[in-house]
Amino acid sequence: MSMEIKQHLRLSQQLVMTPQLQQAIKLLQLSRMELVDVVREEMLENPILEDGGENAPDAAKALDAKTVESASDAERAGETELPVVEVAAEAQGTQEVQAESRADGAVADFDWEGYLENQAQSAPMPSYKSNNEDMPSLEATLTRGTSLFDHLEWQLKLGHFTHEEDGIAMLIIGNLTQEGYLQEPIEDLAEEAGVDVELAEAVLRRVQEFDPVGVAARTLKECLLIQARHFGHDDEVLVAMIERHLPNLEKKNFTAIAKDLNQPVEEIYEAAKVLREFDPKPGRQYTAEEPTYITPDVFIHKVGDKYFVVANDDGLPKLKISDFYRTALVGGTKAKEYIQEKLRSAQWLIRSIQQRQRTIVRVTESILKFQRDFFEKGTAHLKPLILRDVADDIGMHESTVSRVTTNKYVHTPQGIFELKYFFNSGISRTDGDDLASEAVKLKIKQIISTESPKNPHSDQKIVELLRDQNIEIARRTVAKYREQLRILSSSKRREMF
Repeated sequence: MSMEIKQHLRLSQQLVMTPQLQQAIKLLQLSRMELVDVVREEMLENPILEDGGENAPDAAKALDAKTVESASDAERAGETELPVVEVAAEAQGTQEVQAESRADGAVADFDWEGYLENQAQSAPMPSYKSNNEDMPSLEATLTRGTSLFDHLEWQLKLGHFTHEEDGIAMLIIGNLTQEGYLQEPIEDLAEEAGVDVELAEAVLRRVQEFDPVGVAARTLKECLLIQARHFGHDDEVLVAMIERHLPNLEKKNFTAIAKDLNQPVEEIYEAAKVLREFDPKPGRQYTAEEPTYITPDVFIHKVGDKYFVVANDDGLPKLKISDFYRTALVGGTKAKEYIQEKLRSAQWLIRSIQQRQRTIVRVTESILKFQRDFFEKGTAHLKPLILRDVADDIGMHESTVSRVTTNKYVHTPQGIFELKYFFNSGISRTDGDDLASEAVKLKIKQIISTESPKNPHSDQKIVELLRDQNIEIARRTVAKYREQLRILSSSKRREMF
């Protein structure tokens, strides 16, 4: 058997994910807050990047859209192709990824001096200044909320506790849930503090006298009994209702309670009215969590009869190339290779961010085209829409549209909504036109808001009322939408007094 070396020519097509494309895809699916964190982290690692909005007297050096166009001209002069970010790793993206690889290879011969010269002569980066009418006042953001632990610790310091009692009290306070309940067994806390169970129980009863009333209870029954004693309503009927008939109280089965306690139904009604004033979650009014204010990624403005989509660049770092390294590169120092490497990284980051903004605007414009009736008339006119509809409209893959619409918000004349909000399944109507699920939820909410409190509509009754409006829907679907709206069932919505 002879062995020989031969050459074979084989043509194949491969999907290549360059680091630049991976970065672009990552940036595309980040929320606004995450994007700001990533940019600032990159600024710490890459000395070439600077924030043109901080201590930058020469704002004209900030990189804007014109800079990218100038850089594009320079790259085209150097026979360098620009990347296509929005269609990476999709079924249609193979050829574009290969073009990306060729661009990455040609970027080594890029004319950085010409690029930086064009950048220095570019106009300032435009930034949209949002209207602050919807934002909280400055005074509302200067203080933080008081947590339940801090509130109870403050009261503990005012009480006369021994050193041993103070230790077990701190263990009790530290093991409370956000609602104010003690879920850890008192025996375990006593063992951890090295005290007797009797002493731990005594300290627990003292902590239960703290504000808010009912805190440090171990069960709902104990919480309500503490409040009944505190407010002087611990009569025999109310205590018996709390201890033996909480399930019947939840169902508003006052007749069964009256029969078991041998009391008139009117007496049970009056006791239930008092019980309604108690707080089953006393700790929820104290929280240390700061509210998260949503900053929209894009604005939709109505001017006359036309709508305009504007990207929100306010709050994002105004990236620019450092003057120091620009001078070092032109001067031809020994660090030129290092600077060029960092410049490539900075260039890709800036391009990816700007491509991200353009992609969000394109997707929002497509949503505006499909859901124009919503922006004109409100949620009741929301139409069924899926990701593929928008993807086909703008020529992108639907997974790219999914990335764009995740954790992105738009400010509209109807309010602030997540971009995902506009994608709804359709509910059939007898007149032939489908209705979006969000519009059906709104109709269910309106039906329930106008019902009689003493005779609320059942889910089947809501189905019949919707059928009168030419909406065909199953009872289980109504129940699912009602639960999503956090609306109780008809038996729990019924008011007896």
